[in-house]
Parts: sequence; structure tokens; C-alpha cells
Amino acid sequence: MNKYKTVIIEDEKRAQILLQTILEKHFPNIEILAIADDLPSGVKAIHKHKPDFIFLDIEMPNYNGLEILDFFDENQIDFSIIFTTAYNHYAIEALKIAAVDYLLKPLNKEDIQEALGRFEKKNKSYNQESFSSLKSIITDKKINKIAVPEGNQLHFIKPEDIVYIKADNSYSELYLENGKQMIVSRSIKNFEDGLKENPCFCRIHKSYLINTQFVDKYDKSNGGWVTLSNKKELPISSEKIDDFMGLINKISR
Repeated sequence: MNKYKTVIIEDEKRAQILLQTILEKHFPNIEILAIADDLPSGVKAIHKHKPDFIFLDIEMPNYNGLEILDFFDENQIDFSIIFTTAYNHYAIEALKIAAVDYLLKPLNKEDIQEALGRFEKKNKSYNQESFSSLKSIITDKKINKIAVPEGNQLHFIKPEDIVYIKADNSYSELYLENGKQMIVSRSIKNFEDGLKENPCFCRIHKSYLINTQFVDKYDKSNGGWVTLSNKKELPISSEKIDDFMGLINKISR
């Protein structure tokens, strides 16, 4: 049995533990050299440990997994990547077109075994060609939906359809333009990080992230309130008022 070295790059602790447990229990020929919480740390681990392949989550704060291609030249990619994702169908389509391997969350032994089988059949030139193709595809194709888990299902939602998001401990409540409400096992900070490139979203309170396109009225009294298109009134915290006003002024120009 061939021995392989791997690095795991995954920001969610539960997903880290699940993947680590599956590998240690069912794949004794795979040595986990490092587990990184974000992409820059993962890149450092790759340079340090020289793994044969890596498990890389796509949906992470600050840098998403696809941006790993910005950290390496094509001739530096002497390792394989198995992307792990609960992401939108645009990302999955790009991975399929480029013939790059990926696994859908939640991960399981059987899917990992199939991915490892495919890895063993690949070579260095195949990796470089695939990643070069992927980089071209994601440069040309804007990824414009977010993945929202609900029970055993995964919904792909356009950010512009979200009116606001309310924090509920480690969960979040999403309120959509069509009136639908969703409770998902993802923190509001996770959504805030994922939507940071969207100029319409603003964290107005520790409990609320709003889409400013749905703001009907701003009331300065009692510290500041917004009324949204669904008639919901939400407070603006004193710590967030400057961010809110700056965004509103930018949009209204």
C-alpha cells in the first residue's frame, strides 16, 4: 500500500474533525502533516511539508479555496488538490469543466476513497493543466450565489434575494425577498465574511446583517433604526452607525 502525505485546509472545526477522523480510521496509509484554518496558513504548510495532495475547503473567510491558484505558479503545483465544498453550482461547474476533483460536504468514507483512487491515477502534468484551466474559468465566470444548508438540503441563493440575516447564537435566520424564512447552522460572521465583497451588505448590529437595497427608511431617533421593505424595523448599534452611513452615502452618490 502506497504511503501519502496530506494537508487539510478547512476553517470549520467540525469539518476538520470529521475529515481527520475518517482518514485516521479508514486510511492508515495517509499521514496528516498539518491542519490549517485559513488559506495563507495552508499555503505555508504546503511549502513546509511538501504534501502529495491536500484537502481544501472552498468556502472560507478572507480567502476562498479557489484563490490558492493565486499563491502558486503553474510549475509550482506538484501536489494534487481535492476541493471540499458546500458551495454554489457555479463553483462546482467550474471544477467539473476543469476536471479538478472535489467532494461535496458532508464528507464520507466512500467519497473520499473514490477521490483518492482518482488521485493515484493522476500525474504532475495533469494537475498543472487542470489548475491552469480552472484559473481561466473562474476568472471569466463570476460566482454569484451562496450555499445555505437547511436540514439535509443545500439551497443556492442569490445574495440580492436576501433582505436581512439575524444572528441566533451559532445559527442564523435568513429572511428572503419572497417572504421565506430559513434557519441555518452557520454563524452571522460566516455570512458577513462571505458577503464582504458585495457592496450592498452591511452589519448594522451584532445581531443583524442587512441588504441595504431593501432599506425603505432610516430613522435617526433612539440611536438609529432602519425600516426594511418587509416592514421590519431593526436597530443600528452605535459601533456600526459610521459603517452604515458610509455605505449609504456611497450608494446614494
